Amino acid sequence: MGKPKILTVVGARPQFIKAAVLSAALSPVAEEVLVHTGQHYDAALSGVFFERLPIPQPDVSLEVGSGSHGQQTGEMLKRLDPVIASERPDWVLVYGDTNSTLAGALAAAKLGVPVAHVEAGLRSYNRAMPEEINRVLTDHVAARLYCPAPFAAHQLAREGITAGVRVVGDVLDEALGLVAQRPAAWLTALGVSPSQYCLATIHRQANADDRGRLAAIAAALGELALPVLWPLHPRTAARLKDWGIPLPSGVRTLEPVGYSESLTLIRHARVVVTDSGGVQREAGLLGVPCCIVRAETEWLDLLEAGRAVLVPNPLDLPAAVAAARPRAEPRRAAEGVAAAIARDLAAGSTQSHWDCHRPM
Repeated sequence: MGKPKILTVVGARPQFIKAAVLSAALSPVAEEVLVHTGQHYDAALSGVFFERLPIPQPDVSLEVGSGSHGQQTGEMLKRLDPVIASERPDWVLVYGDTNSTLAGALAAAKLGVPVAHVEAGLRSYNRAMPEEINRVLTDHVAARLYCPAPFAAHQLAREGITAGVRVVGDVLDEALGLVAQRPAAWLTALGVSPSQYCLATIHRQANADDRGRLAAIAAALGELALPVLWPLHPRTAARLKDWGIPLPSGVRTLEPVGYSESLTLIRHARVVVTDSGGVQREAGLLGVPCCIVRAETEWLDLLEAGRAVLVPNPLDLPAAVAAARPRAEPRRAAEGVAAAIARDLAAGSTQSHWDCHRPM
């Protein structure tokens, strides 16, 4: 018999990064079909990752593009269904909490294909966030749930999910060592020095799509006692332009940056201000204090370890940034997602799901 086949669904920057680690590790034990939904279709957010990271080019590109959450997810479902039926994978693998994650999980579940969810068990407990809906629904249809830390498994247990749960560590641990970061001297061209600037990233719907809130965040960044570098997500850039929100003199905006540049900016920042789940996690893993411009976070362990603080009111940002203190990088010991998947594949049935199932 040949290797088991895994169909992996990606569509956004955090998933490209994690797939760069996991795809290489899975290649000895599984045949992988990589499907890019096109959720992030901007070259700076998508194409650059396939060029610079050791991730294979997608086998299938769905080119879904932008749209409302319902439109985007529905179009992904429509286009994924025939791909899964044609490829006949043993598993469908999804990452994180994006619309691509939910679409991949639902499409597989409807066809009776087991779903493996990497980064399972995270909860912000804010159902107003689309990402929370995505991660909860994905966990409840998944057959294998790979958790980054024990707290995530505990949260699944609270919802009655215990079968197929594995605590395997964070894929980002490996990604941080995979990418060669820029030398600190690169920062000179940006007009800053190591440990003497704040890195800001803002793109969540609750912040970027609220005119008053986005204006308040921009104003608060200007009140920091540090220069601010702000790589602009296309969505945020469009809102700032459309609403004519002025940027303070101490805030310098950048075009979206590649992953090596992003990690360099995080590692050498004195503090990070963000609403991104991925950026706050990377800051925590690199020992850089993080101010989260939200009322909640799915990464509860960062709060418990004192590596991040919640700042729901932008007016409180200057005080939170002033109080932030660097911490040593945490010791990380992950079992490894790829190793856990390999064991689960080896323990699975030798009979293909497709031998006994025919989609209606």
